[in-house]
Amino acid sequence: MNCKTSPASTLHSPLRLTRLTLAVAATFQLSALATAAEVQLPRIDVVGSDAEAVKKIPGAVNIVTKEDLEQSQPLSTEAALKSVPGIVIKPEEESAIVGNIGMRGLSAADYKTLILEDGVPVAPGLFVGNARYYNPRIQRMESIEVLKGAASLRYGPSTIGGVINYKTKTPAPGVSVSGRIGSHGYREATLEAGGQSPSGEAIGGLVFTGARSDGFQDKDFEMQDLMVKGGMALGDKQWIGVKFTNYENDANISYRGVFLDAYRAEAGFNPAPDDWFLTERRSFDINHEWTINADTTLSTLVYWSEMFRDYWRFGTVKDAPTKIVNGLTQWNYSDSVNGNNRSFDRFGIDSRLNIAHNSFGMRNETELGIRFMDEEMVDQTIQATRATPRTGTIAKDVVDAAKSYALFAQNRFIINDRLAVTPGVRIENYEQTRKDRRKTAAQGNKADTSNTEVMPGIGATFQLAPMAQLYGGVYKAFSPALNGDALNGLSDQQLDAERSVNVEIGVRGSNARLRYEVTAFRMDFDNQIIPANSNSLFQTTNGGETLHQGLEAAIGYDFGRGFSIDANATYIPDAEFVGNRYKANGSLDIPDGNRVTYTPEWVANLILGYKSGPLKTALSINYVDEQYTDATNSRALKENTSGFFTGKMDAYTTADLTASYTINKQLSVFGAVKNLADEHYIASLRQGIYVGPERSYEIGAKYSF
Repeated sequence: MNCKTSPASTLHSPLRLTRLTLAVAATFQLSALATAAEVQLPRIDVVGSDAEAVKKIPGAVNIVTKEDLEQSQPLSTEAALKSVPGIVIKPEEESAIVGNIGMRGLSAADYKTLILEDGVPVAPGLFVGNARYYNPRIQRMESIEVLKGAASLRYGPSTIGGVINYKTKTPAPGVSVSGRIGSHGYREATLEAGGQSPSGEAIGGLVFTGARSDGFQDKDFEMQDLMVKGGMALGDKQWIGVKFTNYENDANISYRGVFLDAYRAEAGFNPAPDDWFLTERRSFDINHEWTINADTTLSTLVYWSEMFRDYWRFGTVKDAPTKIVNGLTQWNYSDSVNGNNRSFDRFGIDSRLNIAHNSFGMRNETELGIRFMDEEMVDQTIQATRATPRTGTIAKDVVDAAKSYALFAQNRFIINDRLAVTPGVRIENYEQTRKDRRKTAAQGNKADTSNTEVMPGIGATFQLAPMAQLYGGVYKAFSPALNGDALNGLSDQQLDAERSVNVEIGVRGSNARLRYEVTAFRMDFDNQIIPANSNSLFQTTNGGETLHQGLEAAIGYDFGRGFSIDANATYIPDAEFVGNRYKANGSLDIPDGNRVTYTPEWVANLILGYKSGPLKTALSINYVDEQYTDATNSRALKENTSGFFTGKMDAYTTADLTASYTINKQLSVFGAVKNLADEHYIASLRQGIYVGPERSYEIGAKYSF
């Protein structure tokens, strides 16, 4: 069978363009339909905007505010998160098209932290496929919530590390334009526009960003991102909000990196100049909030998304995969091309009922939730050639699907003004299926499996003193085995979900000048699936026990006269395998105590800020400790028989200097120097070495009409 076009090319069909037009038009139409109440844009927040919201959470909480984003001037959501305690980033390219985010000793190459945008999952497939293919663009975000501990039970699945929620901007009346240029031919322009009905009871607007770059190491990309958002009141007690997004990115990136000699020579060439990672995604969310009475609120979220990821990669010459060019080792590419192309569809509904009541002789806050989600992934491999690089023979055509149902209930017992206890339980049931469309039913073209997880938890907060709130909790979390692991080879691999018992205890406090939070945590896995490229023995079996425990601390202080300091550190002495692992032949493979991949023992951040009138400046320093890249904890950098590089990555420190100046109410300018000291470091390993971006410069301006 021949495939003339890739799946992503169908995005430009008339039917899909009509969908896009109708969705945008429907969103703007809301601005013209107002009723009698002050409009709100309902959404699911994992923390909340209330000043007291953090105090209700029986776990560690970190919020990247609008002011933080303006100060750090990140180019990606990953860059915005790297200074958050407990988080480690495994960068693959500076634009962070593919997400690699680790939490509290969980590998940054895995996906055990749930990532949301306005309460909606952003990963292409939570049950069916790879979760790293889409990273929301930072230009449309106003803040980021990071939630850990027992409160994570309210969401799922994959909340072992916690929950990250990107909160998008709320439309504001007026128009603003901003632009930014920088090193490697970086160019970015953003338009923000908003309006409201004459009565002020309905609002709508958009954020559009276009960016392109020649790229560090000539890894160029071209991106467009549109968000249209609006909402209105429906009478005095109901609100509705809708959001539509459309994202496209063509990136000249690859799984292949440079070889060791090219890394040492600080070579600047693209190791895979003809490989392309093409991404398109659309989503549509509808939020409805009904204040039934002063004590009862019902929130319902309906969401849909579709995504296409076409990855065209050139193969290497079988007998000579490398060659020497200008004295440096490079990949020796053949004329064969593989299109590893996947398309995703998702539909979900999430409804939550919140009730405040006075049962049991005390104040209570009850939350009941239900969620249904339907996911599908079409996974195709297309064999092409250099002469016709985007068409060829379909070598793989598999459809993975999953239906999942979740129930959640918790009650916050407010025992007195100082103590609150919150028990809760979440139940997840999911059914996974796989169908090989190149086989007939007689040949055995289907497989299925199902699982149910019951996850209890309990957390508490205690106000020990005006500047000291104690919090803690224990809960069970899980991450499902994806279809590709659970149903590998069209047979049920009998893979249990990854399960962890999480415990944490901490203290936090703040006043006008000082803010701090210290948390001790422990995640005890009774089962962890080890990625196949770390150790093939565990590709279709459960990896057994691992232990992750450590301490994270953050402190901030305003000295006055414009000077401030924010510092945090995460110390994870234990992120290790428990018990020996053996190969099929009985030989020892992974000794007891080996460290989990991409889990540095120390991560630390320091931000020195200064504000004086219209001027804001900051020096940000980020330290990442050494890391192992394979489960056997090999130290020397080397290439295995599959072309993957392994070994220990050295520690590295980077520093960014940012500044902004408000000229007047309409115009502001800003600039940054990233990697100020021009640190040369290994950021991650795969088929070659991913090099951390060199020193770069950016300058920009924003004008509001």
